[in-house]
Amino acid sequence: MTTKVPTGRTSSPVPGFGSLILWLLGAVLAFVALFFVITFILRQMPDPIGPRASLFVQGAQMTVQLTVVAGLIGLVVGVIAGIMKTSENLFVRAPASFFIWLIRGTPLLVQILFVYNALPPLLQSAGIKLELNEFWSAVIALALNVGAYNAEVIRAGIQAIPRGQTEAARSLGLSGAQTMLSVVLPQALRVVVPPLVNNLVALLKDSSLASSIALLELTLAGSRVSSESFQPIPVLTTVAVVYLALTTVMTLFTDQMEKRVKIATR
Repeated sequence: MTTKVPTGRTSSPVPGFGSLILWLLGAVLAFVALFFVITFILRQMPDPIGPRASLFVQGAQMTVQLTVVAGLIGLVVGVIAGIMKTSENLFVRAPASFFIWLIRGTPLLVQILFVYNALPPLLQSAGIKLELNEFWSAVIALALNVGAYNAEVIRAGIQAIPRGQTEAARSLGLSGAQTMLSVVLPQALRVVVPPLVNNLVALLKDSSLASSIALLELTLAGSRVSSESFQPIPVLTTVAVVYLALTTVMTLFTDQMEKRVKIATR
């Protein structure tokens, strides 16, 4: 039986550019509306929530910002590391394997503290002057962490594609890079999207650990209000509900992306 390589006539597994723009616009508008609703509701609540509603909203906005920036960087890191780990060349595969082993084997909290407290002095001793504020320290640590998990997802997706697809593409004269970009990755997309979405939602919740370096995200905002008011129950309940609202909206739109990818791969 002859293995056929998908051609340009085959429906792409990636939603069209216009559809993607509409999806992104819808997600942005949904979060803007969500923050408007959260602000309105929190301001109506009694002390200690109402008078400090702006602090909760500011923390929630930082949480989303951390998730988006670190998620995008982590996706790039994951794709690169995942492809490297599938390489037959040991010198290409070994660095990716070491990176994934190191990140997945150490706690995220330790990674955040290391990037914030230890990375700048280490780089400075090597002649590289780098100053990292709380935001970028958290972004780097979160991106590397989610990138390691994304890499394993990408690797599994690539290996799920029948080897005959690669062999057929190479027999037609495509290079290794062309085969990966035009044949393997588009087909792997439908396999890797669901776990990548789960990693993104987990990243939103993991961003709470950025409070350990005094970055004012949602968890630290709640901690400050709780310390000032000595009323942890209403504060922690509010923080949990806001996290739930953020993850619900994010899951709603990521589920839509999954459906679009599945439809495009039919």
